[in-house]
Amino acid sequence: MKSGLTVGTVGELQAIVGADHVIHLGADRPGGAVVFATPAMINLMELAAREAIRPFLDDGEESVGAVVQIEHLAATPIGAAVRAVARVTSVNRKLIDFEIQAFDAVDLIGKGTHTRAIIQTDRFTQRLAEKASKLSEGVVLPMPLIANSGDLKPLPTLAVTVDGAIASVILNRPQKLNAVNQQMTADWEQLNCWLAGHPEVQVVIVTGAGDAFCAGDDVGEVGTLPIDVATQLSHRQARMYLTWEQLPQVFIAAVNGAALGAGCVMACACDFRIAAHSAKFGMPEILLGWPPGYGVAQLTALIGKARALEMCVLGQQITSQVAANYGLTHEVVPLGRVQAAARELATQLLARPASALRETKRLVHQDEGVQSKIAYLADTAGYIRCLQGPDAREGIAAFNEKRPPRFGS
Repeated sequence: MKSGLTVGTVGELQAIVGADHVIHLGADRPGGAVVFATPAMINLMELAAREAIRPFLDDGEESVGAVVQIEHLAATPIGAAVRAVARVTSVNRKLIDFEIQAFDAVDLIGKGTHTRAIIQTDRFTQRLAEKASKLSEGVVLPMPLIANSGDLKPLPTLAVTVDGAIASVILNRPQKLNAVNQQMTADWEQLNCWLAGHPEVQVVIVTGAGDAFCAGDDVGEVGTLPIDVATQLSHRQARMYLTWEQLPQVFIAAVNGAALGAGCVMACACDFRIAAHSAKFGMPEILLGWPPGYGVAQLTALIGKARALEMCVLGQQITSQVAANYGLTHEVVPLGRVQAAARELATQLLARPASALRETKRLVHQDEGVQSKIAYLADTAGYIRCLQGPDAREGIAAFNEKRPPRFGS
C-alpha cells in the first residue's frame, strides 16, 4: 500500500434511493411505506470507506469489508438523495478503521464504525476459485473478458470481416444450420475479447451462412456431454451473450433464416434485429424434453411474460411478421434485402456521436437491473435437471432418428 493514508482521511459517496435500495414496510395493508433499506445504507457507507482507501492501493491490491457496526437512525423515502461519509480513525498495517455516517437532506440517517482489510487480489481470487469448486451447482465465476488489442486469429466456426467501423460475423456451420457447439462457444469468447480491445469497431452485424440464422444448440453434441461439461457449457454460453450488452459495439442481428432456441437467444442478445420475411423464430427446447438453459430473461424483456411463456411452453415457431408484432424484430424485409438493411442501419448508427452511442446503450441495458442478468443460473439448473431425465433422453433420440418424440406421462 502506498504511503499517505492517515487518520482523518475522508471518503464520500452520493446516491439516489432507487427501487433496488428499498424495503416495503406494511405493504400488505393501508398506511405502508417504502423506505431506504438498512443493508443498502450500509453498502453505501462501506463503499465510501472503499473510496477513501482506493487512491493509496498498489497494483494488485483491493480493500474488503471486515467488520461493520451500524445504527440506522432515520427513514428515507425512495427517490431521495443520500450521502455517506467515511473518516479514517486508525491505520494498523493492512487494517483500516473508519467512523462512517450517512445523511439525507434532512437527517443523519445512520452512523457507526467499519474496518476494511487490504488484500492481494490474486491470492483472494485463487482461494475463491478453490472454494467455488467445492460448492454445489449454481456457483459460477464471471466469464473472463480480457481485452485483446492485437490481431484476431481465424476462427473455425465464425467468418469475421471488418470494413472500417463495421464488423460482419457469419455463423459458419451451414451443414449444421449454424447450431452452437463447444467450438462456436469458444470462438465467440475469443471474438468478444477482441471486440473489447477494438472500440474503433462500433457496429457488429451477425448473420448465418446458408439458409439458417442459427438452429439452436447442437443437440447431437449435447446428448454426448457429461453433465458437468453440459452445465459449464450452458453457463459459458449464457455469459457469452450477456457480454454483448457490456461491449461498446452495437450488435445487429441480420436474421436470414430460422432462429431457434439458442439462435433466438442470440438474436435477442443483439441490440437490433432485422429479419427476412421467410425467417422463423422459436424456443423449441420443451419439444426435446427440457426448458431453455439460458435466455429467458432476454426474451421476456423484449416481448413480455405472456408471449415469452407462449413461445417457451408451446415450443412453436412464429413468423418474422408475428415476431415484429410481438416486438421481437425491428424490421422485416425481403430475404435479399436483409444484409443491405443491416448495413443501412449500421450507417445510421455510425452517424451518431460514438461516445453518446456507447453510453446510451450501456444505460438502456443497465436500467433492466441486475436480477435478470443472473437468472441464467436458475435456467441452467432446471435445464440440467431435465437433461438427466427420461424425456430428454427420448427427445435427443427422436431428434437423432428424425422422428416425433414419445414422452412419458
